[in-house]
Amino acid sequence: MDEFEAIARLFRPLSEGAPEALDLSDDAAAIPPRPGFDLVVTKDAVVEGVHFLASDPPDLVARKLLRVNLSDLAAKGAEPYGYFLAVAWPHDYADEAKAAFAAGLGEDQAAFGVRLFGGDTVSTPGPLTASVTMLGWVPTGRMVRRSGARPGQVLMVTGSIGDGGLGLMAAQGGLPGLGEAEREALAARYRLPQPRLALREALLAHAAAALDVSDGLVADAIHMEEASGVALQIDLERLPLSGPAKAWLALQPDTARGLLDLATAGDDYELVIAADVTVALPLAMAAAAGGFALTPIGRVVDGQGTILLHRGEPVLARRTGWRH
Repeated sequence: MDEFEAIARLFRPLSEGAPEALDLSDDAAAIPPRPGFDLVVTKDAVVEGVHFLASDPPDLVARKLLRVNLSDLAAKGAEPYGYFLAVAWPHDYADEAKAAFAAGLGEDQAAFGVRLFGGDTVSTPGPLTASVTMLGWVPTGRMVRRSGARPGQVLMVTGSIGDGGLGLMAAQGGLPGLGEAEREALAARYRLPQPRLALREALLAHAAAALDVSDGLVADAIHMEEASGVALQIDLERLPLSGPAKAWLALQPDTARGLLDLATAGDDYELVIAADVTVALPLAMAAAAGGFALTPIGRVVDGQGTILLHRGEPVLARRTGWRH
């Protein structure tokens, strides 16, 4: 397939007849305003060998691409709307693989209620590279930002921490001390994160600040404390861990260092949230209704910097998270 055949066969069906997409037959889309709402725009890319493995199935790569962008919308309290796609296909990328990629997009479009509005496809001598520009709606002036954390608030995180980093090791054939089922569960978490969109309404109602955990909990917490002009205190022993992560931690000679490794691993795509203590319960109840936990892991305090503690003792981080 050449570019225009691929658009017609693979991607035009993903527009689902949306009038904004103009049947993918023009050079641009037309997005009408929505009275009373701000349009939230975010963009993330994935590159083979950096964000996914060359052996990962194309449909899972496409689904991960959508989900890491949806995770950004989730952190802002935004309702997903649609997206633009850019793909650089390697010269030897087969038509069957392209079709599987498009099928993965279609599967998660149906799951998350978004449609394709446009984009671009090109060829490259390098690895498969794809990016999405994701659009969402949020009531005017109410987008949850990184900069709202204030001293006295509680710091919370959704789901479990560290599975993404362990999942990469599992997908690469590592973690020999764990059982096959545990390694498969971790690899699945790496390949297919879960955007926490079910928390959207509760975030808009109660959160002071939020962002998603992509580069590692500590690295992303630093973004919040810098934007808010506060210090964050994280109690490592309170990190929520999955069963496989607990099994991995039990094999480590130094528990504090193992917890720090989990807190600085990337690809979790959970949400870290600052909120008043008085609204922690309704936030936790909304998370539970969405099928995942919301766990207090620390607090917002006066000062600057992110303070890491294990059983009340300071822990020095050799690194804070993933850096490209």
